[in-house]
Amino acid sequence: MLVDEEPQIATADRDVVPDKQPKRTLSPTAFVPLILAALVLAYLIYSGIKSRAEASTHLQAEAQRSAIPTVSVTYPKESAPTEEVVLPGNTQAFTDTPIYARTSGYLQHWYVDIGARVKAGQLLADIETPEVDQQLQQARADLQTAQANLALAKSTAERWQFLAKTDSVSKQETDEKIGDLNAKKAGVESAASNVRRLEETQGFQKVYAPFDGVITARNTDTGALINAGSSTPGKELFHLAAVNRLRVYVNVPEVYARAARPGARAVLTLDEYPDRSFRGTLARTSNSIDMAAHTLLAEVDVNNPSGELLPGAYVMVHLKLPGQVRAVTVPANTLLFREEGLRVAVVRDGHAQLVPIKIGRDYGTEVEVVSGLRQNEPIIVNPADSLLSGSAVRANGSRNGAVRE
Repeated sequence: MLVDEEPQIATADRDVVPDKQPKRTLSPTAFVPLILAALVLAYLIYSGIKSRAEASTHLQAEAQRSAIPTVSVTYPKESAPTEEVVLPGNTQAFTDTPIYARTSGYLQHWYVDIGARVKAGQLLADIETPEVDQQLQQARADLQTAQANLALAKSTAERWQFLAKTDSVSKQETDEKIGDLNAKKAGVESAASNVRRLEETQGFQKVYAPFDGVITARNTDTGALINAGSSTPGKELFHLAAVNRLRVYVNVPEVYARAARPGARAVLTLDEYPDRSFRGTLARTSNSIDMAAHTLLAEVDVNNPSGELLPGAYVMVHLKLPGQVRAVTVPANTLLFREEGLRVAVVRDGHAQLVPIKIGRDYGTEVEVVSGLRQNEPIIVNPADSLLSGSAVRANGSRNGAVRE
């Protein structure tokens, strides 16, 4: 029994199939460190390549920037309102004349001195004329002689005309007597004219003021010899100036010529009156431009009833002109003097452009630009003479007009 049981057990053991081993699989979370490591490695490689590319690009840009010159710029400043232009001028009396003698003699007496205010017709001086007095007496005697001869010729002519009616005398003799009468009449008229001439000359013994004004000069004294006439040079006795109204001549720049029209307002300022101004009017212009100075001569009339303004005074004339000219002011060291004309260099889109301009007034360190420039354009300060239009530049300046170095 024991023998039979053993084979059965062996058979049973052979029939039993052993269990298979389970397969080992990785979960998705196992790949996360690998992915992260790959990403970090890729980022490091990309960062290195990018930094090197950026450095190269930056280096190239820096090299290009270094090749572009840096210029200091400023901006135009709005000048004083163009309705007012300030020009220097000198006051002159509205009427200014020297007074000469019209008769020869000696100055007997003078009644006014420099600074005296006189009225028209006021006596200024007396001239003693002994020679003229004697000439007048002689002329009057000649007139009496001529009148006596005329009376005799008249009676003779009448007598001969009466005799001619009875044929007692010839017609020829009668005509001669009538002709002598006519000659005597002309002689009387000539003598009378000479008397009137000398009387008028004698009337010039008294020197009168021709208009209201101020005596600005007296060039004679009592007892001085007075010469009058075309054959001898006359000597000025007095100089008279009408100061109740003054003329001021100013040279207006050509750019303001069209705006300087008669009727424009003007204001005068003087150093001796720092807190006051005097009003005037642009009365007239020369209507022609001076070829040398390129200016227009204008006359400003100013009333001066109190005489505060003196003839010959230096004044600043503020002309109130119509707003026809728009101007800006730029530093003088921004100007370029080229063969083709005056230029300034402005910066536009990173490039220098040479712009032609016209200047008005010159203030020394600054000049007024009346055309060719806008107020918001940056201007290169101290531009190089070799600067060409279109050159690339880098501006360095402030908008308020101050220059940064």
